[in-house]
Amino acid sequence: MVGDVRERLLATPFVPFVIRTSDGREYSVPAADHAFITPRRNRVIVVADNGATAVLGPIHINSVIEQSNGE
Repeated sequence: MVGDVRERLLATPFVPFVIRTSDGREYSVPAADHAFITPRRNRVIVVADNGATAVLGPIHINSVIEQSNGE
């Protein structure tokens, strides 16, 4: 799943997406600068507009979902 996140972050044009985790939480990535993959590719860091961060382990990422225009 980290590979899926990476592909979406590098896509041109960028399309906003949501990362859904194993506990059912969803983390919005409205722009490419809102998510980062660590150099070892063992964590995805999502940063919200308010500065809150979520550090996600790859085994907990269940899906990567493109956001529709209405979201």
